[in-house]
Amino acid sequence: MDFDQLTLGLLTTKSGTPQRSQAENHAIQDAHMSHLADLHDAGFLVAAGPLANEHFRGMLLFKTDVEHAKALMQADPAVLADWFDVTVIAWMIPGGAMYFTPTTFPRSMEDTN
Repeated sequence: MDFDQLTLGLLTTKSGTPQRSQAENHAIQDAHMSHLADLHDAGFLVAAGPLANEHFRGMLLFKTDVEHAKALMQADPAVLADWFDVTVIAWMIPGGAMYFTPTTFPRSMEDTN
C-alpha cells in the first residue's frame, strides 16, 4: 500500500507573552491569517484553523516535509510575536485517503465575518 505523507503543525499557548494593545493584537492576528493564506496560495498548506482549547490553539496541515513546515511556521507573525510555541509531526495516511477541494483562506479577521 502507498502512503501519503502530510505534516501536522500545532500552535500551543506560550507562557509569558508580552502585553500588547488591542490594536497591536489585531494587527498580529491579521498578519498571522495573511501568512497562512500565503502558505495556502503557494500550495504548502492544505488546511488550518483554530482549536477550541486553552493550550492547543491552532492546527495546520502541510503538504511539505517536517523541516520545511517547521520553518514556515516559525516565520508566522504570531509565532514571532511570542503568542505560540510550535510542534511539527509527520503524519502518514493511506494513499488517497484524504483530499482537499480548492478554497480560499481568509487574510484578516474582517474576512471571517
